[in-house]
Amino acid sequence: MKFLSKTLLAVSLVLIGVSVASAADREEKAVYHVNDSANAMAALNNIRNHLNASPKAKIVVVTHGPGIDFLLDGAKNKNGNPYDIVVQELADRKVEFRVCNNTLETRKIDKSKVIPEATIVPSGVAEVSRLQVQEGYAYLKP
Repeated sequence: MKFLSKTLLAVSLVLIGVSVASAADREEKAVYHVNDSANAMAALNNIRNHLNASPKAKIVVVTHGPGIDFLLDGAKNKNGNPYDIVVQELADRKVEFRVCNNTLETRKIDKSKVIPEATIVPSGVAEVSRLQVQEGYAYLKP
């Protein structure tokens, strides 16, 4: 009986070790959901901090509704500072920015107004869902 208990304990410890190692080896992926540009600078700062803590994290920012505004040409924050500088810095760190086409169409915003660092997706909310369900991204809402 002692032998069986020790064997089960040893097997359990090995399995726990494999599970922990497997989790540590998994790619860290996060989708930041922005639907209000009033929160954009906070989101960008969170992303910068996230990358400082986890430099290899794969991060996608998905925007829709008023959340797209900071990704439009010439957009500035409440202090008059342009967003494109911070967006470019994060894009250089491999952060991806996505803009909802439904929002562009509803608000009658020409696609040419979207800054080059961002790509247009058919639906922002569908993109958030797709990233979570199909690609295993963690959902973050600043």
